[in-house]
Amino acid sequence: MQFDLIAIGRRMPAWIDSAFSEYSKRLPKSINFNLIEIAPATRSKNKNSEQLKKIEEEKINAVIASNNLIIALDEKGKKISSHSLSVQLQTWMDNQQHISILIGGADGLSSSIKNKADQIWSLSEMTLPHGLVRIIMIEQLYRAWSIINCHPYHRK
Repeated sequence: MQFDLIAIGRRMPAWIDSAFSEYSKRLPKSINFNLIEIAPATRSKNKNSEQLKKIEEEKINAVIASNNLIIALDEKGKKISSHSLSVQLQTWMDNQQHISILIGGADGLSSSIKNKADQIWSLSEMTLPHGLVRIIMIEQLYRAWSIINCHPYHRK
């Protein structure tokens, strides 16, 4: 299966890169995981947040294959537990699906990209730093894999 984490933003602090790398190494080779970083839209006095989101939307659309299952992260999305993610992950692995999870920029994701998404998830009602969201997502994927495989990483 192919898993893409598509994130607006580059040049994360070293501690984010280190944690992300650690969980990347833990994922099995059967989960082909890629981080696709997209440069944020350049801010200026002449561009409002909707214009910035539209620019970022075009960049996101350029890297998503047409047959991908798209999951947008948004604070108003559906909350998902680690256990339900493990059930979802098992289905994706069985079907060899190509999954794209989208992390928006400072202004979030455009409404049209959220409308295009197959699912919209919320990691929290709190606003989280986008670098930290990367770590949370890859850790939760590893946790879901550990639940499926009865690995002791996850405790009930």
